[in-house]
Amino acid sequence: MDAASLKSREASPLPGAAAARKPTAPDAELAHRDLLRGAFWRAIPAYADVTEEQFLDHQWQAKHSITKVEKLLAVLRGLVSDAFVEDATEGFHRAPMSVRVSPYLLSLIDWSEPFSDPLRTQFIPLGSRLLPDHPKLGLDSLHEQADAPVPGLTHRYPDKALFLPLNTCPVYCRFCTRSYAVGADTDGVEKVELRVDEERWHRAFAYIASRPELEDIVVSGGDAYNLRPTQLIEIGEALLAMKNIRRIRFATKGPAVMPQKVLSDHAWTDALTRIVDAGRKLHKEVVLHTHFNHPREITGITEAAMNLLFERGITVRNQTVLQRGVNDRVETMRLLVKRLGHVNVHPYYVYVHDLVRGVEDLRTTLGTALEIEKHVRGCTAGFNTPTFVVDAPGGGGKRDAHSFEHYDRETGVSVFTSPSVHGGAYYFYFDPLDCLSPEVQKRWRSPVEQDAMMAKALAAAKARVRG
Repeated sequence: MDAASLKSREASPLPGAAAARKPTAPDAELAHRDLLRGAFWRAIPAYADVTEEQFLDHQWQAKHSITKVEKLLAVLRGLVSDAFVEDATEGFHRAPMSVRVSPYLLSLIDWSEPFSDPLRTQFIPLGSRLLPDHPKLGLDSLHEQADAPVPGLTHRYPDKALFLPLNTCPVYCRFCTRSYAVGADTDGVEKVELRVDEERWHRAFAYIASRPELEDIVVSGGDAYNLRPTQLIEIGEALLAMKNIRRIRFATKGPAVMPQKVLSDHAWTDALTRIVDAGRKLHKEVVLHTHFNHPREITGITEAAMNLLFERGITVRNQTVLQRGVNDRVETMRLLVKRLGHVNVHPYYVYVHDLVRGVEDLRTTLGTALEIEKHVRGCTAGFNTPTFVVDAPGGGGKRDAHSFEHYDRETGVSVFTSPSVHGGAYYFYFDPLDCLSPEVQKRWRSPVEQDAMMAKALAAAKARVRG
């Protein structure tokens, strides 16, 4: 064979190779890499003269975070209509959560479409969108207080406990499942007291140390972002010193709403790094759990913050809440999952929205979660694919959304069991009433019919368990 023929043969694809090769992905499949950059905050008149140095300073962000409805609406004047201002005023009046919104977060909202914007939906309630609460909803729907041996410490799972050292956050989310304690009192809710209290902390530490089965502690709140560096170290060192503790998770919404803190609050980031490094030397895992719900919450600033944590060897995992009008479309959830992976944040959970007071408009059906999960799985690596879960009302804990014993899509009643948490118990989850037929909604208005629908679902669940 001459040299020309050999070269031609080498350049030719193997038989069948062209047919087997996947086509190049369209640009839309790479949208997760396109992060918002530049001085985007200057589109808001109130921040038009804010320099990059100021905007990237966590102290400036915290100082200018808005905690009063009047100030928030004042910032928005000229951006939104009077009708929106009136709608939001009524929404805050009826909301169980107090208001706290960072300038960074306000800058990410599309104020040309404020009624439909997914970020606005999460933090600024509108009276016109609110729906009546489900009749089976409670303020502490997960029964965290019922499973608390000491105030601010929930021990539900065999080897894990939830520690709530404080009750404040860098922002307040409408959908917070802990609205019974987080933030200031509102017109509708007098909060349970969980302020920073050294004596309360020590009682929690004593309980944790006394229970050899406890290996995993989630430090939440409130929000670990609001712990001072010295407090972060105090909690971390106290837990690492316990022989039984193998894993610590610091939980914070912060990277989604104020990533500037990771970049500019060197003392806080150094404190977290110190605990992570100390844990690693003890062969114990210390990680950060965070809370992105929409792909637009991830910007170039986020990427810089996550890069810094990655460089320091800090694992970051994400827990998303499935919300109507926010991330309940397949395309949105897929983009969120891919974008999280792009900035080295592991998608961990997607929660089917808890039964939280005042946010029925945000809840989806269980069926919605099941359908979205089907389309998300396979779009990226398995370790970057979140598990869709229902945190079973009444203290059943997190259950895989697919693991229901019975789900009646007509009445919206699903029934779960939790053998490792409470063997023999059954837990109900309920779809939003406005997603059900008018006939079924009418049935839900009758306590007798409510009991009948639940009894039928429970009987079906028990029959399946019996096999």
